Amino acid sequence: MRKLGFSAISLCVVLPAGFHGQAQQLPAALTTDPPVDKAHPAAMLSFQIPSHGQPMNAIAYLASGAGPHPVVIVLHGFPGNEKNLDLAQSIRRAGWNAIFFNYRGSWGTPGTFSFANAIEDTQTAIAYLRDPANAARLRTDPKRIALVGHSMGGFMAAYAGSHDPAILGIGLISAANMSDWAGGDISADHQAANRARLVKSLADNDILPLAGCTAESLADEMLSHRKQWNFVDYAGMFGVRPLLLITSEDGLAPGANHLAAAVRALGSTHVTEQHFPTDHSYSDKRIALQVAVLNWLATLQ
Repeated sequence: MRKLGFSAISLCVVLPAGFHGQAQQLPAALTTDPPVDKAHPAAMLSFQIPSHGQPMNAIAYLASGAGPHPVVIVLHGFPGNEKNLDLAQSIRRAGWNAIFFNYRGSWGTPGTFSFANAIEDTQTAIAYLRDPANAARLRTDPKRIALVGHSMGGFMAAYAGSHDPAILGIGLISAANMSDWAGGDISADHQAANRARLVKSLADNDILPLAGCTAESLADEMLSHRKQWNFVDYAGMFGVRPLLLITSEDGLAPGANHLAAAVRALGSTHVTEQHFPTDHSYSDKRIALQVAVLNWLATLQ
């Protein structure tokens, strides 16, 4: 999504802006490959996750060792040009399995893309990892599932994670609050102009990789759900589970800030916030982004 307009080596380094000039521990997973386990080597598997009659294309980055390993589902945004697979690789080196999939109707996965379908697909992927046979095959601990989503994927992580109390932790990277994107509580006399703005915003995101939808159909879906798809309203459902909120200079930080404040107001002390002066894809902060996510995941262990 573009700007919306609304181990073996342990190093201590001073990282660039976004870390507020403080010395940070550089995770070994960022610099060091894992020990080789010939019986259970690190691996990459391609497979399909069935979702409502369609096979979703998926990749598993499996950590070295017999496991079972905790697992992170890495959720891509809209339309999904930035897939954050460098982050998935670092997560794997840290001893977690990382799962990446394409929602129905996106990037060659059959079916129709819609935001409601993407919510269902995220929940389906979680259920897939909890199935005992799948957990065994993927050397995954079905009781230790975390979600990390970018942009629209951040909303998917917020929705699925808040509605599923068994999720271990929820990480949001430049999460798009769908309600805000749809215009929030827009007055009746501004609805036509707001819809036109939203259609243009969606079309500007290059939706060619998405099947069965148009900018107009997606705009109408968002507008019809804008009251239900406000992740700030889910604050009470996060409870005291760890919540990571990473923001950048893409216009989405206010939504994340509102969510952090709402969760803290309900008594949670497990909210971590990090801001980076960079673009929506974290183009010049990829290392810093990985450090922030890996250090947060370490607190879940």
